[in-house]
Amino acid sequence: MSQPRFGVLLVNLGTPDEPTRPAVRRYLAEFLSDPRVVDVARPLWLPILYGAVLPFRPKKVAEAYQSIWFNEGSPLLVISRRQQIALKRALSQQFGFDVPVELGMTYGYPKMEAALASLRRQKVERVLVLPLYPQYSSSTTASVFDRVAKALKSVTDIPELRMVRRYCDHPGYIEALAHSVREHWKERGRQGHLVMSFHGVPKRYVEQKGDPYYDECDLTSRSVAKALELDDSEWTMTFQSRFGREEWLKPYTDATLEEWGRTKRHAALDIMSPAFAADCLETLEELAIQNREGYEEAGGGEYRYIPALNDREDHIAVLADLVKQNIQGW
Repeated sequence: MSQPRFGVLLVNLGTPDEPTRPAVRRYLAEFLSDPRVVDVARPLWLPILYGAVLPFRPKKVAEAYQSIWFNEGSPLLVISRRQQIALKRALSQQFGFDVPVELGMTYGYPKMEAALASLRRQKVERVLVLPLYPQYSSSTTASVFDRVAKALKSVTDIPELRMVRRYCDHPGYIEALAHSVREHWKERGRQGHLVMSFHGVPKRYVEQKGDPYYDECDLTSRSVAKALELDDSEWTMTFQSRFGREEWLKPYTDATLEEWGRTKRHAALDIMSPAFAADCLETLEELAIQNREGYEEAGGGEYRYIPALNDREDHIAVLADLVKQNIQGW
């Protein structure tokens, strides 16, 4: 009997198809309807979503996407495709045979159903789901689990499944982050305070619901600082991208930067976002443009964004190692 084939389902959050108001509205409607993302009771939340959020927010978000859109399409999708191709190549070299790798998004396209159907057509019997979220959160990683289950709901002969839960302290991941900072310093000089900005979640998710996200962000930050031999005065962890009125994890990236700008606390800043495996709206527009402007308008000095790991060779090597670790026995 031949060995059962395995394949990899690479997953990221998702993106609008176009940087237009209608496309962004469709995307936000799907994204913000997920109870994992906004856990307010549906009878309360859906009227707010459709009556107060979707009529107004898509215009602003579409304009933000327009400012960072690649010629080939959405930055997140373009980079995720590059990661998919690079990971497939790396796995083929590692195992000596072709390993199917498909890309699916939790929201938008490419759909999870299409990615899993492609793996089935390739006779894959065992699927490793690899969410591109180094730090676990119920609002991201758990949503992937939900979405995969939904995509397989109508499938009669479902594949054997495993899922990578987190890799916030994977040695290769930490070293890749640290190396990206060293390369940045080598090119532009080491002169700034290092800010590690993570996507935020409501504080309630951590304190009341037991989400381990804050601790995993802290672990990543401290591991990177240790690899770079930084003391506590040389780096700061912050949280960005909050939505709504309730309190989210602190310190907030934008408020922190504006305060530092006013007080001239640091001569220069180097800022990165270890939570994002691929550059996207939250890094290219929010972090590299919006927050830069807020910092400089408040009186801050030099501000330098360090890109996400994207399809760097050392990052792809980390993903390949995660596959190798998690298919043991297959």
